[in-house]
Amino acid sequence: MNKVPMTVAGERSLREELDHLKSEARPQVIAAIAEAREHGDLKENAEYHAAREQQGFIEGRIQEIEGKLSVAQVIDVTKLPNTGKVIFGVTVSLLNLDTDEEVTYRIVGEDEAEIKSGRISVTSPIARAMIGKEEGDVVVVKTPGGDVEYEIGSVEYV
Repeated sequence: MNKVPMTVAGERSLREELDHLKSEARPQVIAAIAEAREHGDLKENAEYHAAREQQGFIEGRIQEIEGKLSVAQVIDVTKLPNTGKVIFGVTVSLLNLDTDEEVTYRIVGEDEAEIKSGRISVTSPIARAMIGKEEGDVVVVKTPGGDVEYEIGSVEYV
């Protein structure tokens, strides 16, 4: 089975969600099912069916998180020497050579990616173009609107 890269923060976030689902959400939905059963006929009991559906979502998410954590390879870049090379987990400042716009991205696992927070997936086209490059290198990112050139400004192992 292939290992999936994940940052320390990403693993912590998944473990917190798993803990919440197991210790709070699961007992609440079990109590809701028990309460709905007390109302009588289950065939026409909307509360019962809603609670059972919620239970299915919770159990599915628990299994999904446990599966992701079982194949996760947690990478802590703060413990690696800063060579200036772009690898998984680093924060990269880029300069768009066409517009002179500067952007900063952190390369993270697929589950952690959130473009609004400046976190991009390691499988995204821009991250794939940067991996293995160094500070000062120019990377070409293929986009639907055409190729875009970026210069790697700084690479931080934070």
